Amino acid sequence: MVGSYANGHAAAEEKLDELRRLLGKADGDLLRIVGVGAGAWGSVFCALLQDAYGRHRDKAQVRVWRRPGRAVDRTTAEHLFEVINSREDVLRRLIRRCAYLKYVEARLGDRTLYADEILRDGLCLNMIDTPLCPLKVVTNLQEAVWDADIVINGLPSTETREVFWEIGRYWKERISPPVIISLAKGIEASIDPVPRIITPTQMISNATGVPLENILYLGGPNIASEIYNKEYANARICGADKWRKPLAKFLRQPHFIVWDNSDLITHEVMGGLKNIYAIGAGMVAALTNESATSKSVYFSLCTSEMIYITHLLSEDPEKLAGPLLADTYVTLLKGRNAWYGQKLANGELTLEMGDSIKGKGTIQGVSAVHAFYELLSQGSLSVTHPEAKKLVAPVELCPILKTLYKILIKRELATDSILQAIRDESMYDPRERIEMSQRQPLYRPSLLGLPKGDITQA
Repeated sequence: MVGSYANGHAAAEEKLDELRRLLGKADGDLLRIVGVGAGAWGSVFCALLQDAYGRHRDKAQVRVWRRPGRAVDRTTAEHLFEVINSREDVLRRLIRRCAYLKYVEARLGDRTLYADEILRDGLCLNMIDTPLCPLKVVTNLQEAVWDADIVINGLPSTETREVFWEIGRYWKERISPPVIISLAKGIEASIDPVPRIITPTQMISNATGVPLENILYLGGPNIASEIYNKEYANARICGADKWRKPLAKFLRQPHFIVWDNSDLITHEVMGGLKNIYAIGAGMVAALTNESATSKSVYFSLCTSEMIYITHLLSEDPEKLAGPLLADTYVTLLKGRNAWYGQKLANGELTLEMGDSIKGKGTIQGVSAVHAFYELLSQGSLSVTHPEAKKLVAPVELCPILKTLYKILIKRELATDSILQAIRDESMYDPRERIEMSQRQPLYRPSLLGLPKGDITQA
């Protein structure tokens, strides 16, 4: 075991040295890695890097930025205290750091804890039950990013644009751009002057001026708490050749295998789409008492819609297989969006409560429903209806997306309408929708903001 640990230690340092050379780091110059945003996955991702490379303090520095001032409420503080006391390693660590007393006081109501404060002790507000390693936390955004070599975007897609506009102001004097890895899953839609989607990598590039070749997307089947507890997982890092292969190697760990892929658009768009359909999956699970049959019917229908939509956005999209399919499956099975759908269907949550839920963070599928529906309902993107043989907006061939829009955004339908959508006798065989997407020339370069006729993927 000792030899295995030593070998792993040496391999990590070798990977670190290799990436440092690629980034042109001189001896004595730290490789600065900064996470922007500290939700569950953003915090876990940085904690994985801290665990792997943090011991090499003369070569690498891992830090996380999060907004200051977010208070931990009394109920959460009490639960946090229980978690700490159930884990001997965490309890000893806090006592050794002279930090335990503040959790005692918070449980008694004699002290208010803050999210950035507990993150320094390795406790994430959105994932209380899974203690992490202690993290270096910065609450000043400029201090965090101004000289960063690698920036991890752990923000929700709905916050990415705003924060990176501010970051862009701090990078105006930079000589060379940083490398950015985006974990965000979601999109925005813009209707004027032409309908198009804006992905988080595009938001970051537009806001900061960092070229897209330096911005990558990482996605995969990842339930954050399970990955940190070393459940086996895999992911893909997608983007330009220059960085994706070296970063895949750098990020790979024995329990977290990272592959690489050039098809940024399909993976990033699928990352947003799966959150949409996960909400519906949660509703179906709750409304059918976890019927495996109903859930499998829903899965086949929603994945066919996802495939259809990606054929509008990419000339030759990556097939829904491997990590893409696994990411869809795990999100429908156990992600926060599926949890949200279940709670809505059970009446434990209401739409009036919004899409930012205590202990869970932002439910990104809600904004994605709105964005994709608005985009795909535009008549200028019309496609030929296979039976009516007339032009219709693409959303007319996506009945589950239409139903979720009417439930979540328009609030015209109750949650049980999702069952009617999947039981509709006129529903296409999912295979027919997939064949239709592959048979018809659906690709619309303009949807990605590309000039008409330009078939190069962004």
